[in-house]
Amino acid sequence: MIKIDRYRCGCCGACVTVCPTEAIDMIGMWIEINEDKCNRCKACVNICPVGALEQEQ
Repeated sequence: MIKIDRYRCGCCGACVTVCPTEAIDMIGMWIEINEDKCNRCKACVNICPVGALEQEQ
């Protein structure tokens, strides 16, 4: 599961564009991750410029 730190997230959309399974959506000023679609590749974690995403153990 990918955890979102909403206080750090600037809603730049980088994670949305890099997600290979289209599991991340921009809803207003928030991002949401569809855990059913997410394959936990960590592409979003790696591209986030502010470190707002992390993979939980």
